[in-house]
Amino acid sequence: MLEGRRIAVPESRELDLFTRMLERHGAVAARCPLVSIHDVEDSAPADAWLERLVQGRHDIVVLYTGEGLSRLLGFARRKGIEADVIAALSKTFTVARGPKPAKVLRGIGLVPDMMAEEPTTAGLMKTLSTLPIKGRLIGVLLYPGGEEALPNFLEAAGAQVDPILSYRYASDEEDEQVLTFIEELASGAIDLIAFTSTAQVRRLQEVARRFGREEGLDAAMRQILIAAVGPVTAEAVEKAGWPVGAMPQDSYHLKPLMMAFGRKLAQDANISASACVPRRPQEAPADLHGSSDSGALRRVSS
Repeated sequence: MLEGRRIAVPESRELDLFTRMLERHGAVAARCPLVSIHDVEDSAPADAWLERLVQGRHDIVVLYTGEGLSRLLGFARRKGIEADVIAALSKTFTVARGPKPAKVLRGIGLVPDMMAEEPTTAGLMKTLSTLPIKGRLIGVLLYPGGEEALPNFLEAAGAQVDPILSYRYASDEEDEQVLTFIEELASGAIDLIAFTSTAQVRRLQEVARRFGREEGLDAAMRQILIAAVGPVTAEAVEKAGWPVGAMPQDSYHLKPLMMAFGRKLAQDANISASACVPRRPQEAPADLHGSSDSGALRRVSS
């Protein structure tokens, strides 16, 4: 059902992989990577946080993203304490927001002690509220743009919070290229846009706002089918005022994302096809066809 569909791809990190997946199914990928991911510029806070982890000072460690954990392990490796950090994580109660940090943990031979009830900040809050967190020191590995909600919740619950950021987003395309991308969305040439991070949503909004294209972007996003890789990204899309038309149900990766919007496109195509099928004229009952009024009945139904 992707054959000939023009799909906007704002992905950066796995842009080539995602594009190849789409093209194998006959889609035309409109590439516009909106953000790139880098280590935080100042490593000192991350190094100090890792030292506290190794010293066993954290009672609980909350892991938001796989990217954040991978970057943090990179800092530990360059500092020469990766083995100590892994050992410390194995002794510390860990809570993962979703499958991506859990996957990175498995890559170093560990598993999270608890998964969030759902892979969102609200899900983390609900899960952490079941734990004895008052007076505990909780290390929180955050993501860019999500620095306040969970720490505020934990502090209000009486916990001590030790937050850290290990990566940052940077613009990967010049504003003019993003503007061109927005114009393409507004032109009606795009069938679907597939968001894989909240940063992509924010970047589109920021550029549109800066250059007075908000109205055109909003109108376009209400016409185009929008797919989100998971509930966190979907929440950002909905917060922007745009409808999410497709999202994987329980596995938030590229392949399930593609399957989700493929199903949605197929459903929409079936609905459109059904609407276009002409209805057959209602025939008169068989026992009236031979009566003297049958001609009149046939004329009324024709």
